[in-house]
Amino acid sequence: MRAAIVAIVAMVGAGCSGKREAKGDHHEAREEGHDHEPDEHSGQPEDHLRLRIDHEMLRDLRITTAKAEARAAGERVTALGELAVDQETYAEVASPVPARVVKVLARAGDLVEAGQPLAWLHSAELGKARAEVQAARARHDRAAQALARKRELAAEKLVTGGELQEAEAAAATAASEVRLALAALEAFGRSGDGAAGAARLTLRAPLAGTVIERTVVMGQLADPAHTLFRIGDLSHLWLTAHVFERDAMRVKIGGKASVVFAADPGRPVEAAITAIGREVEPSSRTVPVRLDVPNADGALRPGMSATVALPLGDDTARVVAVPLTSVQRVGDHWVVFLPGPEEGVFDVRPIGRGRELGGEVEVLSGLAAGEVVVVDGAFLLKAESDKARGEGAEHEH
Repeated sequence: MRAAIVAIVAMVGAGCSGKREAKGDHHEAREEGHDHEPDEHSGQPEDHLRLRIDHEMLRDLRITTAKAEARAAGERVTALGELAVDQETYAEVASPVPARVVKVLARAGDLVEAGQPLAWLHSAELGKARAEVQAARARHDRAAQALARKRELAAEKLVTGGELQEAEAAAATAASEVRLALAALEAFGRSGDGAAGAARLTLRAPLAGTVIERTVVMGQLADPAHTLFRIGDLSHLWLTAHVFERDAMRVKIGGKASVVFAADPGRPVEAAITAIGREVEPSSRTVPVRLDVPNADGALRPGMSATVALPLGDDTARVVAVPLTSVQRVGDHWVVFLPGPEEGVFDVRPIGRGRELGGEVEVLSGLAAGEVVVVDGAFLLKAESDKARGEGAEHEH
């Protein structure tokens, strides 16, 4: 008796009796990687099979699932790619001048709003710039008061025209010095509350998003050439696919591509093509194609690798498709495995197998969009199904 019990139960209609003779496996399995039409003589069998796996074996199968999707029927090409942040909603924050870090207010992974403080720094240069603004304003006030007095005296003919012109020139010079001092202070950006200390510099988030990386600690000397915070909006990401030049000529902006990530192969994502590179990379002879990938739940991360199925040419017709590894040959039929009503039970669903579409298979019949099929683990379920077929099938009535 095998330690792992596997049974195939035939689900037949009311009034059925007796055992159905198992068909011989006289058709050779076709090679993967080629488009196949379904067998014209086979159709769907009268019985749908159910496979039952015991719990110990189920733990070893490492099963993942995916939904059958309605996707474009046109020709597709597969390319490799990687995720990155959207450069339009990304910023690197550094200190505008050499400064000592007094306090760090944000950590990696924090959500921040535009203008939110990230760190407090102490900058002697900032203190000098603020002092110069105050001094320039004081000189301007004195010059403005002197000019007003000269004008009063000039109206009474008590000063000469030359003295009035000198006072006007001095006031204009003082006003220019104020503007120059303010411009020097503005180079420090939004520096925060001056009352907290003339030398305090507050680094603020330039946009809303997630702190992707923080490379600063309290007491560190911050240099303008060193990035302290990397911030980006991760609700949508850029994916760059590397497409061979002969195929890139047929890729259209606005097309919808199917993306499968190595970290989560059971969850394909639809992404829109937003940009196509204007030159070929000499080493790989590929053209970068950029896609906008939605990431509302934050599960995807910059740097993840992916396989992208890109539409070529016209892509208007729709078909039902499932991942290539979910389709297996059992007996005379192509099948997919669907999770059953309870754990360890799987329905063996015969399908009409169509073309391969860049990592996916077109389903001509037997499966509707939205139904869930086994992806990783389907081959092992096929093996258990073949074993059980060889040992005979038990029937329920």
